[in-house]
Amino acid sequence: MTDKTPLLIDTDPGVDDALALLMAFDDPRHEIVGLTIAAGNVGLRHTVANALKLCEVAGRQDIPVFAGCAGPLLHPAPDAGYVHGQDGFGDVGYDAAKRQVEAEHAALAILRLSHEHAGRLLLVALGPLTNIALALKLDPTLPQRVARFVVMGGAVTCQGNITPAAEFNIYYDPEAAHIVLEAFERIELADWEAVIAHGLHHERVARWLQSGSAHGRFYERISEKTRLWSIDRRGDHWFAADALAMAFALAPEGALEVVDRPVAIELEGRHGRGATVVDWRRESGRPDKVAILMRYDQARFEGLIEAALR
Repeated sequence: MTDKTPLLIDTDPGVDDALALLMAFDDPRHEIVGLTIAAGNVGLRHTVANALKLCEVAGRQDIPVFAGCAGPLLHPAPDAGYVHGQDGFGDVGYDAAKRQVEAEHAALAILRLSHEHAGRLLLVALGPLTNIALALKLDPTLPQRVARFVVMGGAVTCQGNITPAAEFNIYYDPEAAHIVLEAFERIELADWEAVIAHGLHHERVARWLQSGSAHGRFYERISEKTRLWSIDRRGDHWFAADALAMAFALAPEGALEVVDRPVAIELEGRHGRGATVVDWRRESGRPDKVAILMRYDQARFEGLIEAALR
């Protein structure tokens, strides 16, 4: 058995997912045992192709890639192609990866890998929680085998990025998020509002992208559209949501403030569907199942990104 922590990443690449994956590829303390892919930022055909291509560019063809759910559990949802490009990777027209996706469905791969690495597995969810919810419906004992579960999602004071109240990953499939939050005894959450508090200055990001590495050059190409959109819409800083969640997962010692609270997902409501409702005053009597990242060491966060792009 390796001393490295087994890491399973459920993701919907996506430009910010790609940065988070490069961070994971660069970390010597973790062994990536699989990428399970969902629809979210764009459709499943593109998210799978993007995962395969990123592995190829980074020289990580050893990592198995499993295709999962092509849409939310119940209701259709909009994607984020207007941010990431219609193919999720900036519409740069890259040549498809030579490798094919694995035959096993992502939900089944999650369950199998949870048995193979029971009690040690670090599960990181960077997209909608559809694959994990399906895995839980197939086997409700999944949480018993997961050592840590880190999620990028939510807006803990309901200052959303897709609706006034909801963050994209949760809004895309709130039923799945509800199933997952009910099933796990502990979830470590990096939400959109933490991301806003840990912005990356565009000029600094541009310097990191001049590293000269093959994957750095590829990332510069695929992220250009998103970065330009961010400059136009959000000002001096770029917000790399999945990168912050990955920093929290890979280096939890960089967290400066984490608070535990009960959290629920709003499934109805004219204005509130997909909202992450935090019981800040603990009035419900429900358990503090969610550890919410409030502050992370900014220098450490940026150092992990810079190293991943070199």
